[in-house]
Amino acid sequence: MKCYCAFTGLYNGVGITTIDSKGDIWIAIPAGRVPSTLTLRASSALIKHIDSEADRKEATSTTKNLLKDSADTSNAIDSRDAEPVWLVLTTKKHIVDQHRLKPGKILLPHSLNQSPSATICLISCDPQRVVKDTIAHPSFPTSLSSRITRVIGISKLKAKYGSFESRRQLLNEHDIFLADARVITMLPKALGKIFYKSHKKPVPVNLQPYGKKDTPGKGIAPKAETKESKAIAPPEQVAKEIEKTISCALVHLSPSNNVAVRTALSTFTPQQVAENVESVVSGLTGKFISKGWRNVRSVHIKGPNTLAFPIWLASELWTDEGDVLENEEIKEREEARVAKAAERRVAGKKSARLSDKVGEKEQQKARKRMKRAKTEDAVEKEGSKKKRRMEDVDLSKEMRERREKLREQIRLDRENMEKPRS
Repeated sequence: MKCYCAFTGLYNGVGITTIDSKGDIWIAIPAGRVPSTLTLRASSALIKHIDSEADRKEATSTTKNLLKDSADTSNAIDSRDAEPVWLVLTTKKHIVDQHRLKPGKILLPHSLNQSPSATICLISCDPQRVVKDTIAHPSFPTSLSSRITRVIGISKLKAKYGSFESRRQLLNEHDIFLADARVITMLPKALGKIFYKSHKKPVPVNLQPYGKKDTPGKGIAPKAETKESKAIAPPEQVAKEIEKTISCALVHLSPSNNVAVRTALSTFTPQQVAENVESVVSGLTGKFISKGWRNVRSVHIKGPNTLAFPIWLASELWTDEGDVLENEEIKEREEARVAKAAERRVAGKKSARLSDKVGEKEQQKARKRMKRAKTEDAVEKEGSKKKRRMEDVDLSKEMRERREKLREQIRLDRENMEKPRS
């Protein structure tokens, strides 16, 4: 007996399972969405595996976890120390053509930042005092303002946190980093790689007031930096945008066919994990992945140290029918490739022969130049010898003349000495 899987349309919102005459099982899974039953089963198995691994490590560990047995076992501590659940989605073609530092956002039904003790650092545009006054306003929710422990302007961030040690200290002091969407592109240079290599990358949040044509949650930032563009939204709108941002899953796209999104926590129930997974998959296929479900190859969920649990696998490995080649087309392409390779080999041989001929001509010219140079050297040496010989003959003749003059002078002196004095 074999089991086959085909992705078809919906029938009363569910898939169809049939058994043919051979006893093979055919499961028709609705195309265009992740099956809820499979997502729930995979989530239950993953959470069960993570919990059993945690219990096994605790049983074999020599140290005792005091936080687990303490009286203050709130959901805040559990959510901060819980292991993340990742959604891994693989596509058939690359998602983007370049790396993007600005993350995308997908709203989750169950937020990952449920801990009331998780601190938030808000990076704003200048002046920062306006943002601080907005957060301190009585209409701003107290439960949210108590979590925002620091508001820092972009100019102060550049001036105060220039060293690596100061940036690392800032990273360790807060759990969540939010940044005004108007300054998000300045942060890679201001914060450095220590932030962008961690899981605490600044998340953009819209702090501008809604325009006349903007709907809530979809404010459009002006392109020019004017006084109006630096205005801060009312406290109610700022609180709504911040709560919405911290309740979103972050999507970091890169030029590849794979994307991993932190979707849930190990403290969630399987139903909560399944709902978050469905929301993230719907957001990815609808907003970030070109051609939607036609470009999706597989969907898995996994923990930090677990294997990937499959949820959805595509039945086709191509997005368009034009990407599929028939046998004749493959054969023609192969023949064209072989012919082109043969042409390159022939051209290489011709160029090699031509280079050999050119090399022989160059060698002949070099030999002629060397022979000419040797001849010139020989002529120059012979001439120098003749010159030296001529110089030697002239010198010997001059010396003979000097000697004869000297002898004549000596003879005259002797004759003068021998004459008697009168």
